[in-house]
Amino acid sequence: MQYSICLLGLNHKTAPVETREQFALTGCSNRDLDMLGENSPVRELCILSTCNRVEILAVGEESVVRDLLLQHWAACCQQDPDRLEASSYTFRDLDAVEHLFMVASSLDSMVVGEPQILGQLKEAYKLATQEGTTGVVLNRLMHKAFSVAKRIRSETRIAQNAVSISYAAVELAKEIFADFGNKRAMLIGAGEMAELAASHLLRSGLGSLVITNRTFSRARELAHSLNATPVPFEEMSEQLTQVDIVISSTGSSRTILHAQQMKRILRTRRYKPMFFIDIAVPRDIDPDINRQDNVYLYDIDDLKGVVEENMMRRRDEADLAHAIVSDEVQGFQSWLKSLDLTPTIKDMVRQGDDIAEKELSKSLKHLDQSEVSPEVRQAMRTLAHSVSKKILHHPISFLKRKANQEDSARYSISLARRMFNLDRDAPRGSKDPHSSSED
Repeated sequence: MQYSICLLGLNHKTAPVETREQFALTGCSNRDLDMLGENSPVRELCILSTCNRVEILAVGEESVVRDLLLQHWAACCQQDPDRLEASSYTFRDLDAVEHLFMVASSLDSMVVGEPQILGQLKEAYKLATQEGTTGVVLNRLMHKAFSVAKRIRSETRIAQNAVSISYAAVELAKEIFADFGNKRAMLIGAGEMAELAASHLLRSGLGSLVITNRTFSRARELAHSLNATPVPFEEMSEQLTQVDIVISSTGSSRTILHAQQMKRILRTRRYKPMFFIDIAVPRDIDPDINRQDNVYLYDIDDLKGVVEENMMRRRDEADLAHAIVSDEVQGFQSWLKSLDLTPTIKDMVRQGDDIAEKELSKSLKHLDQSEVSPEVRQAMRTLAHSVSKKILHHPISFLKRKANQEDSARYSISLARRMFNLDRDAPRGSKDPHSSSED
């Protein structure tokens, strides 16, 4: 193929965060790389820049596109290209296609199955199309990547098992409370994981949330961001009689909820179920409260166990996802082969039409023009072009069949171009597989 798909990138596996920051292209548009122009060997371009990866996907002349990407990327970031090369990876053609499908499906993410990367990829593609830096190949490739990700999410359970501590806590709470709509939760402390768990609860339809903290101003600040109610730390015991879910993550060196204290609270609640998530280290909640009826307590180790089990499940699902990616890569390969074939078919049809018009013109010169009506002239033209199409039907069908055969596709196309003398007659650029407007 005259033009090659090339993907140059670095990610959390190949470069530390300091290097990813230095080569980030977050504020850089596709045009800022200054690689596209009338005579540029790079024809199409799309940048993906996130906290965990920076990748440039391009279509260009196979022999030079990778080195140009490296040089322009380093120059855009005002960094040494040798440093970039040492931390980067390169994929070409079908390997690049497979890698993009893996990225879109979050099979190459730090957390397998996370959904954010697909949204980031869609946004990157949107910006590239707005800037006019994509063409027939990248347009088709990106849309196919999105459909592959959708297929994997619908045909596997890769995203259905919680793999973060905060999300796992909420999934466990769902096993006890089928409906969060009439439930009230309390967040004790302002730890990051507890805050995330509270956010997950709210997104799951939690009825109401109260937040308490030793520093009341911090409780008030966090409550404002989560649309919750702040309560003074001294009122915690009173509030516990009215809540169903407790998430605790303080920096206390001592237990703040004791088993004896919980006995009184449970009696006041008439022993309605309570769910406790203790994410603090050291633990905030006395583990003995788990011995009481209708009390369910999970600490950080319990949650880690759930996460590890779910990670194993996701890895099993990832094997199924990899099989889907391989299948879709083969499908895209067939489409790429058709790009090699399309210009040759167009040249054959164009040549046939030219011959038909020339022969028609010669025939008309031998006729009395006064006796040739417009209807007769059009009928002769239709006949000439119909004969041309019928002659080309079997050769074109043959080439289409060969296009799906790895060993003979290129040879058959080359032979057809020689047989029909296309390279002498074809206009300049007709051999460019990306000159087609088909998508």
